[in-house]
Amino acid sequence: MQTAVVPTRRRVIGMVLAFIAGGLVAVQSRINGELGTRLGDGIVAALISFGSGLIILMIVLACSRTTRSRIAHVRSGVRDRRLVWWQLMGGLSGAFLVVSQGITVTAIGVAMFTVAAVGGQLVSSLVVDRAGLGPAGRSPVTANRAIGAAVALVAVLVASAGGLSGGPGVYALALLPAIAGFGTAWQQAVNGRVGMLGGPIIAASINFVVGTAALVVAAAVSLLIRGVPHRLPSEPWLYIGGSLGVLFIGSAAVIVRWVGVLLLGMTSIAGQLTTAVLIEVVAPTGAGLGLIKVLGCALTLVGVVIAVRPRRRSRTVASVDERLGAEDDRQR
Repeated sequence: MQTAVVPTRRRVIGMVLAFIAGGLVAVQSRINGELGTRLGDGIVAALISFGSGLIILMIVLACSRTTRSRIAHVRSGVRDRRLVWWQLMGGLSGAFLVVSQGITVTAIGVAMFTVAAVGGQLVSSLVVDRAGLGPAGRSPVTANRAIGAAVALVAVLVASAGGLSGGPGVYALALLPAIAGFGTAWQQAVNGRVGMLGGPIIAASINFVVGTAALVVAAAVSLLIRGVPHRLPSEPWLYIGGSLGVLFIGSAAVIVRWVGVLLLGMTSIAGQLTTAVLIEVVAPTGAGLGLIKVLGCALTLVGVVIAVRPRRRSRTVASVDERLGAEDDRQR
């Protein structure tokens, strides 16, 4: 499958939106982490977050007949093999990400959670883009992309040096968001495929149905083992994580068609890290924020800039273009 040609303006807009969407993930992490701590059960917190997102999407579908009609496009896509069943399972990765938020964030901090998730996402983005799993098609690993990803990976290691100082237990907790981050690129790719046929709302709805179904089973097991939480927190802001997830999943299903899985991942990573640092300043989790984490964020931004730079054309191609342009001017 050949790589789709995307106009530069749309590519830039997509990157800006991806940066903002990445910031939403960091805010969601802080909210779901706090909710998981208050409930004493990260899985139940994840179910509340995912379930609330599903309710929002069901309301949208109920109010829009045109959007509901797009479900038939997805069904026909599955029948004629334009979509395969596992491309509808992106919600499983989203569910695991939200579970890991509820379990780990208050222990390791938003910045450290983001660093660990970024490490997994970087590796996965390269693989997914190279394999052509996303709607933008197969994307070769160019020198700029490889260097940009390497710089961002160094940034992850730099930030880790200032964040993973709590002993083996913290390292074990950091594995959860790392695994979740690895699944994020795949989730974005398959949701983008679904979005091509059904649109972003349908892609997000399928994502949340699958994720919520998985979390219902997991929460039932957790409640049998741990028991029901004593009471639900009263603060309204603890329950908006699902709406942020809807915004992220829906926008990513569109953006991935414009910029590809790797650049979506890289730009949203920059948004995640930047926002995570700001959150640790404004609403700290107690895990601490040092200069080393800020440096890690800056290096990630450098990596994104390198990765998104277009390849230089050869002098021969450039000179031919210049001659053609001059000829066009003379003819006018």
